[in-house]
Amino acid sequence: MEELIKKADILMEALPYMKKFSDKTVVIKYGGNAMVNKEVMASVLKDITLLKYVGVNPVIVHGGGPVISENLDKLNIKSDFHQGLRITCQDTMEVVEQALLGKVNSQIVSLANLAGNKAVGLSGKDNNLIQAKKYSVDEEVDLGYVGEVEKINPEILETMIDNGYLPIVAPVGVDEAGASYNINADLVAGELAAALDAEKLILLTNIEGILEDPEDKNSLISRLTISEAEEMIEDKKVVGGMIPKVQSCINALKKGAKRTHILDGRMEHALLLEIFTAKGIGTMIYR
Repeated sequence: MEELIKKADILMEALPYMKKFSDKTVVIKYGGNAMVNKEVMASVLKDITLLKYVGVNPVIVHGGGPVISENLDKLNIKSDFHQGLRITCQDTMEVVEQALLGKVNSQIVSLANLAGNKAVGLSGKDNNLIQAKKYSVDEEVDLGYVGEVEKINPEILETMIDNGYLPIVAPVGVDEAGASYNINADLVAGELAAALDAEKLILLTNIEGILEDPEDKNSLISRLTISEAEEMIEDKKVVGGMIPKVQSCINALKKGAKRTHILDGRMEHALLLEIFTAKGIGTMIYR
């Protein structure tokens, strides 16, 4: 009986947060490295199902870096990175689309439906959801078919949310000429969070959060303002694949999202701990 009472106490602790986030949109970016283990993936999707059933409106944006790299290796196509972004030639772009849309997206949709959702897979091409343009970091490096978000057309997502569906978005955009672009999933998630006026943007990845010292896992920073996060990028305390994650949070906040979080997606029930408890986990970046 004591164990049952403890469970009831946990539910009562979560009640104020259930009220707070009921009918609010939460954009969840599920990172490629945090999706390697299928058991972890299924667990995360069950947590998202719980969010859905208590009235939260989740939207998932997924990466797929490990699957893309694996497929490129099989085809002997070399893959290089610049500032955390994969340099993407035409051949690489074809592999990216096959991996993201043909494998990763369909797998997440299947697992989400098994967990009890009405999940639907989308890419940025659907109803011109993600209008893209070529991404340029500097004049010396040509990233090829790497894009950035020019405009989000959220109508299709809003329609799905209003009708109880769980949208699962692959980060492939399209330009005015119909060319496809590989867009960093973190950056897509940030733009979607802003366009949907999301209550939260949550980036699930394979690290604990932002570290003061990247070599010291005990140096987790729990809270950062926008200016502090920008300073960390300038001081090169945020490097590599963490750069687009932090930039995504900053961009979403500046464009209207309420709170942003970087969490370890490998931790059991990370989403529920962040949303339904007072302490939270990972790193929160806020205005």
